[in-house]
Formats: sequence, C-alpha cells, structure tokens
Amino acid sequence: MYKNGKYRETDKMSDLICENYPMVLVMSRFGIALGFGEKNIGEVCRQNGVDACTFLTVVNFLTEDISAPVTDVNKCLSIDALITYLHNAHDYFLNFRLPHLRRKLVEAIAECPKDVAFVIQNFFDEYAEEVNKHMSYEEKVVFPYVRGLLAGKKDPKYNISIFRKRHDQIEMKIVELKNILIKYYPGPGSNLLNSVLFDIFATEQDLASHNHVEDYLFMPAILALEKTIN
Repeated sequence: MYKNGKYRETDKMSDLICENYPMVLVMSRFGIALGFGEKNIGEVCRQNGVDACTFLTVVNFLTEDISAPVTDVNKCLSIDALITYLHNAHDYFLNFRLPHLRRKLVEAIAECPKDVAFVIQNFFDEYAEEVNKHMSYEEKVVFPYVRGLLAGKKDPKYNISIFRKRHDQIEMKIVELKNILIKYYPGPGSNLLNSVLFDIFATEQDLASHNHVEDYLFMPAILALEKTIN
C-alpha cells in the first residue's frame, strides 16, 4: 500500500465506507460482505480471506484520486488478488450494472417519439458493446498472460505494453448519451428519467475509476513483474 496512504489496517471498515460510499463497490469486488460490525479493515480482510495490503492499496489509490502511474506500491501487493478484484468488477458491469441500467432507460423513454427512443437505445447498446469488447479482451488475453507471468512463464509474443497501447477510452459514447438526454430529450421529464441520468453519471464515474486502477496501478505492477522474469 502507499507509504502515506490515509487508511490503515487499524481503521474501522465502517468508517471507511461511511466516509467514502463508493468503497462499498470496492469491498464487494474483493468479496467482502456487509455486516462486519466494529471490526477494523485488517480484521475484516482476514475474516474474508482477502489480502489486506492489496485492498488498502486500491482503497487509498481511489480515495486519493491518483492520476499518474504508481511507483511506490509496497511489495506486499498481491497481483493475483488485484486480478480477482478487476475480474469481479467486469462481472458487475457486464452482468448487472449495464443490463439494469438498460432496463431502466427503456422504461424511462417509453413515452418519447419512437425514432428518438430508437436512437437513445442504440447509443446505449453501442456503448455497452464497447465496454464488453474492452473487458472481454482483458479476460481472454491480459489476465491469462499475467497469470503465466506469476507462474514464471513469459510469452515472447506479448507484453503488457501492448495492452497499454490499445487500452482505449470507453467514455465517449456515454458522454454522447448524456448530452442527448440533457440537451435534446423531447419528452417531459420524470423521476424515472432523472434516476436513469443519475445512474449514467454514476456508471461513467465508476468505469473511469476502474480504468484508473488498470492504467496507473495494475499496469505498473505488471511492468515491474515482467522485469523479474527472464
């Protein structure tokens, strides 16, 4: 974890969540459930079989809003635990967050003109497909490559820099969708539509945080790992 990170193992898990509610998602992606009472972060991690250093590294990285590659990560960081976190995040986005958001969006725009509803729905589906391609590549190519590195095997035809070069941003479609709803939506406003818009903003922020972890924490860790394998 960061040498000067705000949160430590001795801090209460409930304090972390109450001070930074997005950490509920981080906790969930590490496989930690609610109901931990007054236990501190270290105790909760050990109780759930989670590497505390890796958990705190991600927590401090996100709460401090780091926007540059991390170079001072403690060697206790578990890359395997970080892959589990990223994999669970992918599952959350693809199998829960985006399908749930789509259902709400379709319901919210049901009363607007059919051609407009089609455009909005199409924009969302294209965005969801981009996210799916982005995450499927990581699941099928990047994670197996890194697990090979962890086993001491280096692929002569691949390295993490290839992933870094093609790690495209996936935010533009959702920005366009927000603009359509905010600036040009032709129907009357509703509580449901406003709720969908809030969800879109939250999803965009969550995905941006996820990409930050990959770009500035995961990739530097893998670059360092590659140097240790001949």
